[in-house]
Amino acid sequence: MKNGEKKHSFTNSFILKMLNNKRKKGELCYMKSIMNMPGLKDVLITKIEEIEGKYALYIELPKVPHTCPSCRSITSKVHDYRIQRISHLKWFERLTVLYYKRRRYSCSCGKRFSEKSSFIDRYQRFSKEWNQAIQILGVKSPTFKSVAEKMGTSISTVIRRFDKVAEKQLTSGVTLPKIIAIDEYKGDTNAGKFQLVIANAETHEPIDILPNRRKDTIKQYLQEYGDQVEIVVMDMNQSFKAAVKDALNRPVIIADRFHYCRYIYWALDKVRRSVQGEWHVYDRKRLKRMRYVFYKREAQLNEKQLWELNRYRSLSPLLKSAHELKGFYNKGSIIYVGVLKQFTL
Repeated sequence: MKNGEKKHSFTNSFILKMLNNKRKKGELCYMKSIMNMPGLKDVLITKIEEIEGKYALYIELPKVPHTCPSCRSITSKVHDYRIQRISHLKWFERLTVLYYKRRRYSCSCGKRFSEKSSFIDRYQRFSKEWNQAIQILGVKSPTFKSVAEKMGTSISTVIRRFDKVAEKQLTSGVTLPKIIAIDEYKGDTNAGKFQLVIANAETHEPIDILPNRRKDTIKQYLQEYGDQVEIVVMDMNQSFKAAVKDALNRPVIIADRFHYCRYIYWALDKVRRSVQGEWHVYDRKRLKRMRYVFYKREAQLNEKQLWELNRYRSLSPLLKSAHELKGFYNKGSIIYVGVLKQFTL
């Protein structure tokens, strides 16, 4: 055993011995007499021990008169006790388990019921403070697995607590702004391999996620929530375009910058591949390796790369014209992709 482990073991043993001694002397009738443990107000501790690396607290509540839920009369008659195991917050960086001696009362009307407790809900195996803590960690932590390992529970339990928090935050409907952006992304849901994200095109904040990218799904969503939408930014997917036109009243459709740039570079690359097939095998292979010089701005090229660019441009007027059109776009000029594509016909 290492020195750190010996020290940690000694500290835990000392804490347990101190707490049990105080309990025997009557100094630990209530938790707040030595410390305020969250969620355990007015709880009597009868025993403290360490079981398999966890702190086990044996607790019970003071006996008080209770109101019968059936006849509403007051009773103090105890029917029996039941031990309930409850997971609680960490104590001295150790997982804590509560063994709650739950009292059941008996009424003259024949009704038997459990006493009221402030730290545990009905039919639960986790304390209220534990549930609150895991909901906060589920939102702020990077993964559900890290929360489960920290709190000593399963990943599915963490996900269920997270879903409760998310359900409270969800609204029944959304109001789309005048300018929206839509795009697909690859997900892992049962609805399909691809989902569709709808965002505010001005603030770039996501608004909603659709379960799939099918035309009917997009059309139905925009018809329901897109009354104020006037401009839609998206790629040139024909399915998206048809859904937007069918759902909205003559919207302005704008190709997003990423796909607009991609079409330009695809057209330029198509021209390069078409002309290099007529060249000598040496030039064809070298241009294939040096094709990135056509994608960069000329100001970013070094002397050798600029020489390569000018050499290959001189070998083909068609390739030179296509590269010049790409340069106009880089300088901020407004050109249409169709102008560049005509060189590929």
